[in-house]
Amino acid sequence: MKAISRHLILVGLTIVGTIIACSNVKNDTKTPTAIQATAEESTAQETSDEFKKYWYSGTAELTSFELEQSRYGEIHKGKSVLIYVTEDFNPTKQVKADQHRTNNVPILKLNNTKKFYTGIYPYSVMTSTFFPVSNNKHAIKITSSMQEWCGHIFTQLNNRAKFEVQSYSYFESESDQEFSIDKAILEDELWTKLRIDPSKLPLGTNQIIPAFEVLRMKHIPLKTYEATATLTKIGKASLYTLNYSKLNRKLEISFNNSFPYDILGWTETSTSGYGTNAKTLTTKATKIKQLKTPYWSKNSAKDSILRKELGL
Repeated sequence: MKAISRHLILVGLTIVGTIIACSNVKNDTKTPTAIQATAEESTAQETSDEFKKYWYSGTAELTSFELEQSRYGEIHKGKSVLIYVTEDFNPTKQVKADQHRTNNVPILKLNNTKKFYTGIYPYSVMTSTFFPVSNNKHAIKITSSMQEWCGHIFTQLNNRAKFEVQSYSYFESESDQEFSIDKAILEDELWTKLRIDPSKLPLGTNQIIPAFEVLRMKHIPLKTYEATATLTKIGKASLYTLNYSKLNRKLEISFNNSFPYDILGWTETSTSGYGTNAKTLTTKATKIKQLKTPYWSKNSAKDSILRKELGL
């Protein structure tokens, strides 16, 4: 891996990123299965000067959180980090673009990470959401992985004519699946949509695909579930709530009312554990520290001081 220039077509700025050194991708000559226009798309949202100044500054936003994670009917201590960064995205291959192309899509990416221990063994969870800055269509791609000592799980969704899903698991009942589903609101995309314009968040009763992490932890099918969404202002902060009554699950995300609408923390209340050990518990994430930094270039031993700053 090495840092190279990444071109941002909206503002002509350059951001340094990390890509595989041996990659040599040529300009695409075909665009057969890029995101196809669908009825849910609206007019692209204009990118404000405020947005450009903050998100196209050549840095990423890193926010660390103290994590109290419910699992197996208990609360386990851990850490979570939200990594937001803008990138150019190749809409045909649906990967980060290695070079400038006229059809590249500017996206705001979120890497949502968690690390916690259940007894003797660790959990490592990461979900990557690639959401168009235009804020007028669904996420272009979402990937989610979970590793623990029993095995690992991986799910990928690509936004094409439908949502195309690949899912792999060490559980026999969940192993090696490929299928497509109709497009719908994705819970994972709302964490990024919120950062662009919280006034555009869906409200009321909707059919929503829950977070991929939740689907795998609860071993429930990847499909839509009915959820009621509300947005409430509390002083200088706002609270966005998703309530899945049939799943006995409620998610509450707290964020600042003013731009850049940074996330202050969240809670997730649901049933945890199995059989007689099952009980309703609340996962909680509380903000520790936020940094704006080009983390991809902070890879030397001396840069580990930044982990201390983040409380990691």
